[in-house]
Amino acid sequence: MAEAPNFHSEMRRVLRARVIDTARRLVCDEGWGAVNMSRVAKEVGVSRPVLYKEIGTKQDLADAVIAGELDTFLVGVTEAIATRPGDLLAGITAAAEYTLRTAADNTLLKAILAGRSSADTTLLPALMTEPEPVLGRASAAVTVVLCAQYDLGAFTDDEIGTRVEAVVRLVLSHLFQPAGAVDRAVAQVALVAGCIFTREPRSGD
Repeated sequence: MAEAPNFHSEMRRVLRARVIDTARRLVCDEGWGAVNMSRVAKEVGVSRPVLYKEIGTKQDLADAVIAGELDTFLVGVTEAIATRPGDLLAGITAAAEYTLRTAADNTLLKAILAGRSSADTTLLPALMTEPEPVLGRASAAVTVVLCAQYDLGAFTDDEIGTRVEAVVRLVLSHLFQPAGAVDRAVAQVALVAGCIFTREPRSGD
């Protein structure tokens, strides 16, 4: 009997993953306009009440799809930073390059951005303008990784958070509104990061 709650939790986790995978596939194949809770429930093999209980509203489903995709990106970002253990600027640059090059081939992102010229723009606000789930989660995760990887003792926690958010905002702007080659975007991120993460010596030091 003691294992029952664990089994139930695992089943809920599997169900949630199947729902998110199904919604992601529909978005990639047909756009977010083709996604509705009845269709997702039918394809997953559960009732609508069960789907609403486990996921919430359609907007909750949108947030879950985006958050799942972001988590995948953040794994790669963490690995990219880890390849530059002794150089903060190199780590940030590697993370930016990984993000922008991977995003260029990401089918979900392509599907969402392709819909911005039509009425099918439901996912865009959550992706591009709302603090969550992208900007806030990405900034928090990158902050944790950078603090674990590098000595940032010259900065306060607030200063680190502000600087990381600035870099993340810049990377996201290149991701959502590319204006040239990835190499140019990465160079711009490196330039900005190099400036804001340099602590000028105080007078008398």
